[in-house]
Amino acid sequence: MEERTYKTMGGAGAMNIAIGVISIVFGVTGGVLLLIGGAKLLAGRNKILF
Repeated sequence: MEERTYKTMGGAGAMNIAIGVISIVFGVTGGVLLLIGGAKLLAGRNKILF
């Protein structure tokens, strides 16, 4: 019984680490895309005619 609990905890820990790494990658990617989009908007705002 204790061995089964040990294996389950090991699997859950590994899964949490994997999900954490994936979350960091998506977070950084999203942040970079937002920065690029914001920079393009700021650079193009002087081209707008009212």
